[in-house]
Amino acid sequence: MDLDALETSFDLIAPKGDELVRIFYADLFAVAPSVKPMFEGVEMPRQRAMLLSALVLLRKSLRDLEPVVPTLKRLGARHVAYGARPEHYPVVGEVLIGAMAQIAGDAWEPRHADAWATAIGIVAGAMLEGAAEAELALAA
Repeated sequence: MDLDALETSFDLIAPKGDELVRIFYADLFAVAPSVKPMFEGVEMPRQRAMLLSALVLLRKSLRDLEPVVPTLKRLGARHVAYGARPEHYPVVGEVLIGAMAQIAGDAWEPRHADAWATAIGIVAGAMLEGAAEAELALAA
């Protein structure tokens, strides 16, 4: 994982975090309208704040992800109840990286996108593991 690219790119977008999450959700609902019903009744300002907090936690944990894996698994388990499916994760990752690139503008580099794709893959893997465990528990 290219930690320098992750840290550098995060520092580019951090000052515009609120704008980032607004763009992310607008683009997500445009690209994947089927996920929009999962957010009905959700306070979007709170949802945007939670996403931003998760990104900040990821930034702080990049050099040692192991301690946040249980949190990611619990997050994945909760997402099952919201209706999140495994096929949603790649779309969310692509849309998030696109929003980051938009916010960073000309300072965004291909290595940033590659590094985030790797990091999001790790995060999604842990969340999907937690989701699978939650589904098994429900089936038992």
